[in-house]
Amino acid sequence: MKNFLKSISYAFSAGCFGGLANSIEVFLVGHFGVTAALGVKMAPEFMPMWLYPRIVWGGLWGLTFLIPVWRNKPWLRILVFSLGPSIVQLFVVFPYKMAKGFLGWDLGLFTPLFVIVSNLIWALFAELWLRFTSDKW
Repeated sequence: MKNFLKSISYAFSAGCFGGLANSIEVFLVGHFGVTAALGVKMAPEFMPMWLYPRIVWGGLWGLTFLIPVWRNKPWLRILVFSLGPSIVQLFVVFPYKMAKGFLGWDLGLFTPLFVIVSNLIWALFAELWLRFTSDKW
């Protein structure tokens, strides 16, 4: 039981770290005008009300790293595990929660690409956290 709780703790903290890295990336590309140059209307302010939910959701999505698959193929895990949050963002959050259209296209044509790349960054940093902090992964 203790090992299982440790695994949950590692996975959640890895997801939180990935959520922080993802949030910093989203803020920086918005702040420096990369999203605007691509026609994507996303340039959030780096505020606690914006940041905290992203870190917690990152931690919850980090629990996917408990699935014991492809541990010897980290790039495949990063790719596959980043798809979950991308799919939810593009097919649930943007169209239904934010009313930003199918795939968030009301925010710009390149919004889906931006979301996918951002979630790849989340998964990459979560995987790195697990590799550096735990002997199990």
